[in-house]
Amino acid sequence: MIRDPLLRAWGALIGLSLGATAISLWHWPREVEAGAGMLVLSLAWLKARIILTTYLRLDAAPFWRRGFAISLGVFCLLLLGLYLLPGLL
Repeated sequence: MIRDPLLRAWGALIGLSLGATAISLWHWPREVEAGAGMLVLSLAWLKARIILTTYLRLDAAPFWRRGFAISLGVFCLLLLGLYLLPGLL
């Protein structure tokens, strides 16, 4: 088990990147294409949280971590809405 938090974060980022790549390269049926896009966006959100928490050391500053988490969540929801909007029109 790796004890260094930076190495664990790096491994998690590599795993999430591989997952997002695999999802984006798969040929999804039309009915679930939006779900695949939402999954890729969710993985990107998780990667951003790992970077903010571990590499920028926001785990030591709960107030700032919460602020960044809220703004990142709102931004990701906005991106999700923009991604899904053409399918609704």
